[in-house]
Amino acid sequence: MKEGKGSSLVYLLVVVLSLVAFGFAIAAERRRSRGNIIKDEFSNSTYCSYSSDVATGYGVGGFLFLLSSESLLMGVTKCMCFGRPLAPGSSRAWAIIYFFSSWLTFLVAEACLLAGATKNAYHTKYRHMIYAQNFSCETLRKGVFIAGAIFVVFNMVLSIYYYMHFAKATSSQTAAHKANRTTATVGMTRKV
Repeated sequence: MKEGKGSSLVYLLVVVLSLVAFGFAIAAERRRSRGNIIKDEFSNSTYCSYSSDVATGYGVGGFLFLLSSESLLMGVTKCMCFGRPLAPGSSRAWAIIYFFSSWLTFLVAEACLLAGATKNAYHTKYRHMIYAQNFSCETLRKGVFIAGAIFVVFNMVLSIYYYMHFAKATSSQTAAHKANRTTATVGMTRKV
């Protein structure tokens, strides 16, 4: 690891995991369940028939890949709370700002993906109202998975910047510590 750069493997894994989560979110939006009202001729009742439920799996997959990306980054940086303190300066300030921004976008993206997957899985199977007025099948509102995908991309960018500034702040702390150690005296004192 070069001085202040961070590990290329961490950058690569965060980007790949986030892009896979983005792909799952887009696929979930495209494959959302759609409901059709079906009228049963024998019982004179109406019910909803839904298309494939694969979007729920895609939403959960996006949720898990984004969770893996954030867990990897927080594990490597020790969640910025544990381990060596960061060196004072602009890198530390930016690392703190990007840390909180990354967590905020992570929570919003995860909420969108999980809520979308949950709502997509909820289906109204049967309605036994014979004279139903304005009857409609409940489906997931369009754009929930897209919002999750957008926040996944924001989270990826903010996570990369967080790791970059975190690496700078920890390496400058290490360099300052090494400089203080090499200039220290051996402890030769003169007796009076």
